[in-house]
Amino acid sequence: MTSRKAMRNISFLKQEASSLLGSTSLTVKVICCAVLFGYCLSFSESAVKSLTVTPAYLFPPVFWIWTAVTHWMIEFHLYEVVTDVIVVGLCGKLIEPLWGKLEMVTYFALVNMTVAIIGTVFYVFVYMVTFNSDYLFQTRMHGLSAYVASVMVAVKQIMPDNIVVKTPAGKIMNRNIPLCVLLVSILFWIVGLLEHTYPVMYGIGMLVSWIYLRFYQQHSNGTRGDLADNFSFASFFPTVLQPPISVFSNLLFRCLVSVKICKKPIRKYDIGAPSSIAIRLPGMDAQDAERRRQIALKALGERLGKQEPSWKQSKSPVPEISPQEDYNQTIPLEPKQEELNLPAGSVKLTIE
Repeated sequence: MTSRKAMRNISFLKQEASSLLGSTSLTVKVICCAVLFGYCLSFSESAVKSLTVTPAYLFPPVFWIWTAVTHWMIEFHLYEVVTDVIVVGLCGKLIEPLWGKLEMVTYFALVNMTVAIIGTVFYVFVYMVTFNSDYLFQTRMHGLSAYVASVMVAVKQIMPDNIVVKTPAGKIMNRNIPLCVLLVSILFWIVGLLEHTYPVMYGIGMLVSWIYLRFYQQHSNGTRGDLADNFSFASFFPTVLQPPISVFSNLLFRCLVSVKICKKPIRKYDIGAPSSIAIRLPGMDAQDAERRRQIALKALGERLGKQEPSWKQSKSPVPEISPQEDYNQTIPLEPKQEELNLPAGSVKLTIE
């Protein structure tokens, strides 16, 4: 009986995996196969030591620089493998058609390699504070937790107001997911369900991907980044915390601009616009316009859906005109007189 249930579950998982990855690109399939292969290698201690990032070995004198490229394949738990495959498959369905294969591979490589370097520096500072050598020699940075965070940040950029879950406390949208998952991973680390490397790599991946998408991603129209208001750093946090965080982030951005690490946004003035001067920011031409158009269409559809029963139920008589009647005759309005209430001191207009 148990074996039959297990076989049914396995067949169900195969069907779901085939439906998820069946129409994806070769890049997505290669990444998923590499993660499955890395999970098999995780049972070998020598393979884990040689392929994962150990902070003491990444920099000279050991200089195992290749681990910055291979660490993402290794996962120690099966549920992490399932999570990685699902996220990579969704990335191939949602993000790759918009960005293209080259941009997706660039994003994948940039996030994983940068997280390996920044994570190593982070654990070196932790060692300098705690003097615990285990953070240098026993820590194994591995897996796709950083890329999971980067995919969630990209989904927040593309579809920020899509509702994921409705709860009695409120709605959880795509813009809330990155921070919620970070808090949950920290909670799981505290109770011992995750290694401390998972929230560290997730948080660094979240920050690195936002910086890249915000300031450096090259678009087809020649612009860089996405300076939309709904993709600011403060937008990751609840509404109550956004004002102080925006003040701090704006101050930090000005400091980075002053030391020439970041550049000021370039505003383009379209003087040839028919009505008024149009001001455009980098990343807000096609991307932000399309995003705002989708949001407006969704809001309009919801509003029309709410108003549809009211006008369907209204049974106000509509005057009919037969073809034989004179077209110059006047159709009386009901009520016959309507006054438009205007502000004090203005003229009242009477319609008869």
